[in-house]
Amino acid sequence: MKPVKILYVDDEAMALKYFERLVSPLAPVITAGSVEEGRVMLKAHGAEVAVLVCDQRMPGEHGNELLRHAREYYPGVVRMLTTAYSDIGDAVEAINAGEIYRYINKPWEIESLRADLKNALDLAQLRSERDGLMRDKLLAQQSQLRSNRLAALLMLCAAVQPDGHEQALYRYAQAALLTGVEEPTVDWHRWHHADLMQAEAQRGAAIAAHLHHWLKEFGPRIEGAAALPVLAHALGGELQPEGVKLPDALALTGLLSSPVGEQPSAVSCAWLAWLLWQEGLAELQKATDGGWLVRSASAATPRADWLADLMERLSPPAA
Repeated sequence: MKPVKILYVDDEAMALKYFERLVSPLAPVITAGSVEEGRVMLKAHGAEVAVLVCDQRMPGEHGNELLRHAREYYPGVVRMLTTAYSDIGDAVEAINAGEIYRYINKPWEIESLRADLKNALDLAQLRSERDGLMRDKLLAQQSQLRSNRLAALLMLCAAVQPDGHEQALYRYAQAALLTGVEEPTVDWHRWHHADLMQAEAQRGAAIAAHLHHWLKEFGPRIEGAAALPVLAHALGGELQPEGVKLPDALALTGLLSSPVGEQPSAVSCAWLAWLLWQEGLAELQKATDGGWLVRSASAATPRADWLADLMERLSPPAA
């Protein structure tokens, strides 16, 4: 939905009617009679509002408080303050604080008012197009993050446990696809590219340390079903005759899906460490009564292009 409407907030009923009559040929107008009503209208119609025009002097809260609220929660809305000449200091303060695009003197000059609003609408359209392009770019980067993590895990596994590392990660990635691993959340206001790469590198180092810890704790390799109690203890799963029952997939997918900046826990690394210990001789399946079941399995021989295939499947095209 593209923002196309102008929200005008004023406590004077005549001013609301006059503004709507003057401006409605330019764009759809919605109105509110107070700062609190303005917040309600933004909550209900924020995605539709391109421009917010607010009177400064109103009973209770002043207009610049609504503009400050809009700046924080609706940054794409172009904010304007209308005020009498005696309140010019408030307008200057709002401009200096970055709360408004410009102010409009009262009483209005009709042509000047329409010109200012036309410019504000054009600016809102440019912001909307820019934000749309940026959103598509960030969604594409976010969808690629899981596959990048998978590639990094292959290098970590090879360094930590050379024997059987490829089969172990293959099983890990298959399990992640089966459980429907989520995309990692990224606060793009916080993470620039270099900071994100640094956080991911630090995360990789922490994963390597946890893998070393688990492999040391597991000790000499135990093959087949005899190794399942070790996994049940590490993940807190339920040991059953047919395998280890897990109530959810959180401990199985965290290395691919955890938010950027969140350090991996020991438990989130236990499943991959156990697969390395077993050289991939296990598989995951959905339990008939809900949850997931890990059971021993024969050796898997992944195709030569298995990593590229799974990376593509973990990184679908952005919508």
